[in-house]
Amino acid sequence: MEEFLKNAEFLLQHGEITDALQKIAVYKEFKKGELIHPANSICKHFYIIISGIGRVFYYRDGKDITVHIASEQESITAIDSFIQRKKSKYNIEAIEDISCFMVAREDLEKLSAKSHKLEHLGRLFLEKLYINLAERLDSLLLHTSQERHDDLFVKKPELFNRVPAKHLASFLGMTPETFSRIRGK
Repeated sequence: MEEFLKNAEFLLQHGEITDALQKIAVYKEFKKGELIHPANSICKHFYIIISGIGRVFYYRDGKDITVHIASEQESITAIDSFIQRKKSKYNIEAIEDISCFMVAREDLEKLSAKSHKLEHLGRLFLEKLYINLAERLDSLLLHTSQERHDDLFVKKPELFNRVPAKHLASFLGMTPETFSRIRGK
């Protein structure tokens, strides 16, 4: 949330960027369980969630693996595809009904070509993605299941009431049984 506020402050200081983004952002709604983006296709948009929760996941050996969960004031996309313009292995699903702003990569590129400030905001966005990825890797590699659970509970306690346990367990890199045992403590 702190990073969102930092980016929101940047937008408030640069009204022309906010105005430009409003011209290319399209309001969209997705129903709970609906696929926002299917795997094996190119993801041409990123989504800024106004309300609801979404997740990014893929299938491995018939199992559903959650790699990212986003809620209000956060963005979600199939980042591998969005950046590289290739088919993604990831699906994006609405865990709850979602209302969001959808921004096309093509429109964003046109806008960025005209505005150094928007390019700067894009860099901040990518830095945040990188930091989140680095923290996630550290968490999965260096922390116990209990520590990962506790850290998520401190950072995003609302997820524990809104996201199915099987998706949280997968996101935290543990079995549903381990997740249940930890939650029962």
